[in-house]
Amino acid sequence: MTTKEKIISFLWQHVLLLISLYLMTLGVVLCVKSCLGSSVISSLPFVFSLAGPTSNVPEWTIGGYTIAMNFILVFCQILILRKKFEPIQLFQLIIGFIFGWLIDLNMFLTSALECTAFSSQLLAQFTGCTIMGIGIAFEVRCGSVTMPGEGISIVISQVTHRPFAKVKIGVDTTLVLLAIGSCYLFFGSWQWNVIGAGTIFAMVYVGLVVKFIAPHLGWFDRLLAYIPGFRRYLFGLARFIYRRGNGTKE
Repeated sequence: MTTKEKIISFLWQHVLLLISLYLMTLGVVLCVKSCLGSSVISSLPFVFSLAGPTSNVPEWTIGGYTIAMNFILVFCQILILRKKFEPIQLFQLIIGFIFGWLIDLNMFLTSALECTAFSSQLLAQFTGCTIMGIGIAFEVRCGSVTMPGEGISIVISQVTHRPFAKVKIGVDTTLVLLAIGSCYLFFGSWQWNVIGAGTIFAMVYVGLVVKFIAPHLGWFDRLLAYIPGFRRYLFGLARFIYRRGNGTKE
C-alpha cells in the first residue's frame, strides 16, 4: 500500500469512526430523553448539567461535562501508567471531545422530542440502547483508539492483571455510584430520571446488542477495508455533468 493509500485509508477509517460515534451519542441522547434513566457514560455528566443552574458548578451542557469527564479519565490513565503511557493514546482526548460535542448536537436535533407517555418513554429507551449498541459495535470494529471510558478500564486491567470485563463492570458501577452521590449532594434526593430502571436496562441490554451484532459485521469490515478513490468519483461526476450538458444542447 502506497503512502497516499495509507492516508486515504486512515481518513476513511475515521470517517466511519465518526459515524459510529454519532450513533452512540444519538443512543445516549434518546436514553436521556426517555426520563427512565440515562446510560452509564452520561449519568454523571447529566447530574452535573442539571445542577449547574442551581448549584455552584458551571452551567455546562451534558456534552460539556462529558468532555470534561473524558479528559479526567485520560489524565487518570497518565497518572497510572506514567512513562508507560503511549503518546498515541492522547488521541482519546480528540475522540472524547467529539463524543461530547455530538451529544450536544443530538440534544439540539432532538429538542422537539418529548416523551410524556410511559409507552413513548419505553420506546425511546429501547431505541436509544439499540442504536447505542450498534454504534459501539461499529466503533470497536473501526480499530482506532478506544473511548476514554474503555481506555481507563484497559489500563486498570493491565496494571491489576484482572479480566477486562470485570474491570469494566467495576468502572461502570463506580460512575453510577458517583452519579447517585452527586444527586444527593446537589438535590438531596435520588433523581430517577437520571439513574433509573433505564440505566440498569442499558447496562445489560447494550452489551447484548453488541454481542449479537458483532458476528454479523462482515459487511462493515469490507467497508472499512475499502479505499475510496475520490479523484475517480470527481472525474466521473464531471464527465456525467458534461454529457448531460451536451445532451441538453442537442
